[in-house]
Amino acid sequence: MKSLAAFRLSPTIVPYVLLSPFVLLFLVFGVFPLCFSFYLAFQTWEPTAGLASMKFVGLDNFAFAITDEWFWKSLKNTAWLALASGVPQHLIAIPLAYFIHTSFKRTRNAVIGAYFLPYITSTVAIAMMFSTLFSTDYGLINLTLRGLSNLPVLGGLFPHDPIDWLNRAENVKPAVALVVFWRYVGFNTVLYLAALQTIPKDIYEAATMDGAGRWQQFWFITLPSLKPMIYFGVTLSVVGGLQLFEEPFILTGGRGGTDQAGMTTAMYMYRTAFEFNDFGAASALSWLLFVFVALLTWLTNRAFKPRGPSA
Repeated sequence: MKSLAAFRLSPTIVPYVLLSPFVLLFLVFGVFPLCFSFYLAFQTWEPTAGLASMKFVGLDNFAFAITDEWFWKSLKNTAWLALASGVPQHLIAIPLAYFIHTSFKRTRNAVIGAYFLPYITSTVAIAMMFSTLFSTDYGLINLTLRGLSNLPVLGGLFPHDPIDWLNRAENVKPAVALVVFWRYVGFNTVLYLAALQTIPKDIYEAATMDGAGRWQQFWFITLPSLKPMIYFGVTLSVVGGLQLFEEPFILTGGRGGTDQAGMTTAMYMYRTAFEFNDFGAASALSWLLFVFVALLTWLTNRAFKPRGPSA
């Protein structure tokens, strides 16, 4: 019987052997779908007819996507939802993280966990919960608004009649944006809280000795120190906002709601592929969306790029 030492691998080969499972999985589930999607964008294909039914059509799928009114409408919906849910996330997450960082000591972890809980909760569970909250007749949101409208002081600020959140075109996007905001504001709060804990306390102590108040410390110390994390968080919001799918899909029953008011580009891609059975056009839509994501990511990078001294 051969000794086990005879099967010992060379030290130069061991790293490649250990990396091979990841590389294999990445090639099968990462690189291959990406390349196949790019190839499919130039084909017309009915998947139920098999691979033999593929037919090369050149740029026809891209021409169809560019001239498709639904594509541009879904892109506008996506941009609206990304801005309406993403911008408030950071405007609230930054001061909220600063408040938690300066006001909570022993209970900080519990508070952070409470804010982070929506992010780790199932998207389906969240969307189903908000579907109940947005109910026209018995939803808690409409009942709360009706109760506030009955107060003499606030009566004119809130509607008394129930709002049909998910069946009227003008209400679908605000409802979806509210759900997305509620889910991800805690995630951004945790990001900024982690960045706040890396700022040396000596800077705040020196600023306090120089007479700087809390607002001045926040504006001239905290915000500049948070700029790298703000760039990271905004980039995640841009990429995630343009790929928004789960929340609007479940809240609108997978159809985008009345007048397609809540149909995002990712939803339209899904419907084009699995409802209209046009995988070639869906692949072309995905690559056009990739171009928009790359463009906005580049613009975000330019916006946060350090400005050098003027010549």
